[in-house]
Amino acid sequence: MIPLMKNAFLEEYQTKQELAEFIKKTNHFSMGDRCIEFEKLFSEFHGVKHATLVNSGGSACLIMLQVLKNLGKIKTGDKIGFSGLTWSTNVMPIIQLGFEPVPIDCEPKTLNVMSNNLKERLEKVKIKCLFLTNVLGFTGDIDKIKNICDENGIIMIEDNCESLGTEIAGKKTGTFGIMASSSFFIAHHMSTIEGGMIITDDSELSEMSKIVRANGWDRNLNSQQQLKWRKKYNVKSEFFSKYTFYDLGYNLRPTEITGFLGCHQMKYLKQNLIKRQDNYKKLSSVIKENSDLIEMERSHISFLSSFAFPVLCKTEKLRDHYLKQFSGAGIEIRPMIAGNIQKQPFYTKYVNTTYEMKGTDQLHNKSFYCGNYPELTNSDLEIIMSCLTKY
Repeated sequence: MIPLMKNAFLEEYQTKQELAEFIKKTNHFSMGDRCIEFEKLFSEFHGVKHATLVNSGGSACLIMLQVLKNLGKIKTGDKIGFSGLTWSTNVMPIIQLGFEPVPIDCEPKTLNVMSNNLKERLEKVKIKCLFLTNVLGFTGDIDKIKNICDENGIIMIEDNCESLGTEIAGKKTGTFGIMASSSFFIAHHMSTIEGGMIITDDSELSEMSKIVRANGWDRNLNSQQQLKWRKKYNVKSEFFSKYTFYDLGYNLRPTEITGFLGCHQMKYLKQNLIKRQDNYKKLSSVIKENSDLIEMERSHISFLSSFAFPVLCKTEKLRDHYLKQFSGAGIEIRPMIAGNIQKQPFYTKYVNTTYEMKGTDQLHNKSFYCGNYPELTNSDLEIIMSCLTKY
């Protein structure tokens, strides 16, 4: 069996040993210094000023939209564009917070929204915000998309949960929008079991994300920020300030175990990502020789932080054929994440307007993916390659 992910952590044995020692020695388990240290390391990795650690990538997506709403940058009823090929936790907060979801089609060869897809949608629908998903380590021409958003006054944020470390146009994905989410779920690039992060260069957004993360209070702000909020609402008593709630928020805080694991796994992140790219290059070499399959377009990407290996077939019948080959070889496979999100039960229940998305439908009907991670052996890679071969 070749599962989607073999181990919970990179260098798993050592990580478990050190985690056990941490748990035995620490007297503090709620969010504290280890979380702050992880935030610092993660922001430095991306070259941004701020990072806010939370309990999951889904929570990070929810917080970003709540932050924009709390600050009045988007309001109830605004149209929010999003990648047609995405995950539920990218779209559900759009609905939950009272916005109107507008899916943007994706290009099959890149798995992502491209600038031409956005332009086409904007010809008929005006959106206030664009929530892009960078899918399976890939991204669209996000630099051009950012320019379109700037020209049209559109706020751009990124769901970068599947593309940690991917680089394009001299920057890492997750640094093009004004905020971005990351996930440290057990099957992602790096694991803290559960966990997520929000990164931004904007101090106001970072400040509000920490308020939203923790019930709407100011306890996790610095003293200067706390003073600003307390002055604004005339909170003079330190006694009452502990239970003063300034804006809408949730309890989405991480634990010190999350912070410890994040700091520990950051040590292996660079070599992890390089191995994922190397694996991808080896597997994709077989695609070039197989006329049943469509090769992914990644010439615009300077570094591909491959989350998984996508297989795009030319017909549904061929997809079924390759599904059988992979399953028969004991390789765990998945649909192309949530496919065309408009076909999901929650979406049809709460959203009445649908849009044509030919590219996303192609991905929905003719593709799947298998795992790609550093622990794949040469034997594993050979088995996957044999399943990608046309006989």
